Amino acid sequence: MTPIFHLEQPDRVDKDYTSRGDPTIALDRHQTKSNRVVDNAIAYKSLLTPNLTQSVTNMRTDDDQQETNHDRVVAMAATAKLILKALRLYWRSIFVVVYPLVLLPVFLHNNVAALRCLYVVLLMAGYWVFEALPLPVTSLIPMVLFPLMGILDSDKTSLCYLKETNMMFVGGLVIAIAVEYCNLHTRVALYVIQMVGCSPRKLNFGLITVTMFVSMWISNTAATAMMIPIIEATLKELETQGIGEMYESNSLDNNDKVETHPDSDQKRPTKTTMCYFISTAYAASIGGMGCIVGSGTNLTFKGIYETRFPDSPGIEFAKWMMLNVPMMVLMMYLSLVWLQVIFMGLFRPNSQDAKRIRVGTQGEAAARKLIRQKIDEMGPMSFHEGAVAALFVLSVLLWFFRKPQFIVGWAELITEHKVKDATAALIVVLLLFMIPARPDFLYILSKDETKRPKTPSPALITWKVIQHKLPWGLIFLLGGGFALAEASKESKMSELIADHLHGMATLPKFAVMVISCVFATVLTQFSSNVAVANVLLPVLAEMSKVAKLHPLYLMLPTSLCCSFAYCLPVSTPPNAIAAAPCNMASTDMVKAGLGVAVISLLVLFAVFPFLAGAIWDLETYPSWVD
Repeated sequence: MTPIFHLEQPDRVDKDYTSRGDPTIALDRHQTKSNRVVDNAIAYKSLLTPNLTQSVTNMRTDDDQQETNHDRVVAMAATAKLILKALRLYWRSIFVVVYPLVLLPVFLHNNVAALRCLYVVLLMAGYWVFEALPLPVTSLIPMVLFPLMGILDSDKTSLCYLKETNMMFVGGLVIAIAVEYCNLHTRVALYVIQMVGCSPRKLNFGLITVTMFVSMWISNTAATAMMIPIIEATLKELETQGIGEMYESNSLDNNDKVETHPDSDQKRPTKTTMCYFISTAYAASIGGMGCIVGSGTNLTFKGIYETRFPDSPGIEFAKWMMLNVPMMVLMMYLSLVWLQVIFMGLFRPNSQDAKRIRVGTQGEAAARKLIRQKIDEMGPMSFHEGAVAALFVLSVLLWFFRKPQFIVGWAELITEHKVKDATAALIVVLLLFMIPARPDFLYILSKDETKRPKTPSPALITWKVIQHKLPWGLIFLLGGGFALAEASKESKMSELIADHLHGMATLPKFAVMVISCVFATVLTQFSSNVAVANVLLPVLAEMSKVAKLHPLYLMLPTSLCCSFAYCLPVSTPPNAIAAAPCNMASTDMVKAGLGVAVISLLVLFAVFPFLAGAIWDLETYPSWVD
């Protein structure tokens, strides 16, 4: 058997090296063999203890593996954190890219025009609800996708963006901007407040009455923005006089007080303050329903209704007001009672809320003094204000008497062609740009040189002001909705949806109206009012055909419910404008808004079927629907 290791003797010397007489070489050779012996001994030792060596190696490997796993977990956590941060930062961009891909199966399995149109509607609805793109930009999607997807050609799509309703909207906004530009709305508000009284409840009544009336003619946002500074100044003046407080005082003991900046955003408003501010926002939203030019949802309804049913008589200004002004008044003052019950202790005379608003004659005098001071600061009414007020009244008369039914309208006396409300609005717009803001021209021939005009007077409104204040994006938003309505009709998409909702159409018509209105009210709390109307109204138009109902029975109340956005600051701009100055919590607004929404729905369900039925024959299915 051959030995594993051959251990050589360290003291042997090779004879060949010795015989040559070279001791150095012999010693080197001897050293090499010695080293070999040592290496063999070490190798032999390792073979004798293999388990011990393996154990040490395994322990080192386990430690290294644990450290590697820990590092890997830390790295994965850090990566996940970065991904979540990126999703928070760029979720809109991701949604814009991914959402259209997710919707592709809508029409890929059956590539017909109706389903392609449904794809665009769902795409725009998602973008509108989540505001992944600016609302006006989303409204331009039909101009791109309708022609490319073979739904509607470019010419027909373009015409939807400048229909008669859009022109009426522009005309109404220009008139409203002219009223704001000359500050006429503030003068009217101050005189009304002074007239109704300045006790807390009377002042609240006066403020919401003014806001509601003004909001009928100008945008809800502008009406709220006008009133909030007046409310804020009044409350601060009362607080300066030692009558009432805008914010809750610190009730902690001296030892527990925390120093806060007097203007800190953490200050909690008193219930009285919240009542003033939030009731103003609600008054703007409710007031916008009273007149057809008062809200974008009203004009959206008018445009979709007249587009889908071109042979219908259309929506007339006078009939709209006959229906909606009574409902507006009922909704507003019943809502005011609700708000004063929860915030001002109405019907609860011994509650803390009721005791806080007992300001007495001193408080009323202080508030009245402030209102009088602001009126004096404005000075006497100028020619500019008087001329704008006269043209505003003229616009109302032109709208009302265009086709009042009980007498021959002025348009029918002039021409046999159909004249709509946009014409009346633009007559006044032209006059606003033609009439000078100062009556200097009356003194052009005056003998007194100081009275003669040196420079030409500007008009009652200038194009620069219109460019700055007109919400151009809302025109695109209305146009996008009208394009959807036109495409849904041409592609028969609405018929497809209505066929799938045939079961709902078999319900009693009042039940269908209730379901539609409640659904619109819930949806509008989280999305744009006009966007919700653009999505729902074309479907309801087709459902009316399936159920053999007058289209107004479903479409009109649902469009009104799109304005019932009361529950959140993000629901509508007036809510956000009112909540910001007083630091009102969202929970307080939800509690107040739910009550107002329920009141508005109950008034609508109680009044609309009877009053609308008296104005329009809603029991008869019109022949022009088909």
